[in-house]
Amino acid sequence: MLIVIRGAGDIATGIALRLWRAGLQVVLTDLEQPTAIRRTVAFSQAIVHGEAVVEGVTARRARSPEQALELLRQRLIPVLADPRGACIPALKPAAVVDAILAKRNLGTKITDAPVVIGVGPGFTVGVDCHAVVETMRGHTLGRALYEGSALPNTGIPGLIGGFAGERVLRAPADGVFHQLLDIGAQVKLGDVAGEVNGLPMACTLDGVLRGILPEGTPVHKGMKAGDVDPRCRIEHCYCASDKALAVGGGVLEAVLNLSGTLKFDS
Repeated sequence: MLIVIRGAGDIATGIALRLWRAGLQVVLTDLEQPTAIRRTVAFSQAIVHGEAVVEGVTARRARSPEQALELLRQRLIPVLADPRGACIPALKPAAVVDAILAKRNLGTKITDAPVVIGVGPGFTVGVDCHAVVETMRGHTLGRALYEGSALPNTGIPGLIGGFAGERVLRAPADGVFHQLLDIGAQVKLGDVAGEVNGLPMACTLDGVLRGILPEGTPVHKGMKAGDVDPRCRIEHCYCASDKALAVGGGVLEAVLNLSGTLKFDS
């Protein structure tokens, strides 16, 4: 069974890992210049570097749908620079998963595949998808919903290690991002992780820099540009998060359920 995942950031990568390890084939799409923060656990980096390895699973950039199918035959995960999902009609997947996490639908249609799944807010079952998977941290994280929509976006990041909004570092101005610290760096409150037009992007708590935009990324003021993990576990920088895997589990359930793959004895 072939599934196309729109998006290849850390949550989409967690979804891909869950599906791939369950024996399903996956193809991911993303921007030509990806904006993933947690780059060490994002298959989108295959677009930048040609190849990306996350938890021992290798993804490689594909230049066409045909090349994507060839990579699948080599047991590699293809990643296409295809933000509009133009590859979908050519690949004819059994399912499409929109994991762009834009908080709104950027073009996914319920007719894109026999099974269409929206991840997070911005999708409504029966309107633009067949199921929605909840992304908000809490009791319903990772739940597959077969009616309605995910919880609305609050604009406040989920609680990790007792911190929420403080974890996120945001670009201080419009311009081009200049990276000063690397993912995995131990940081203290006030440390400058990056800058835009000479304006500092300072850390707002102690921890480990779990994610940061790469050098030269165009940004706008307030754009998410970094992520500090207060749990101070460097190994968390190099493996899929609990959230990504929980969401991936919900997507896996929905794919198998809606495709009729799940069979139960009466």
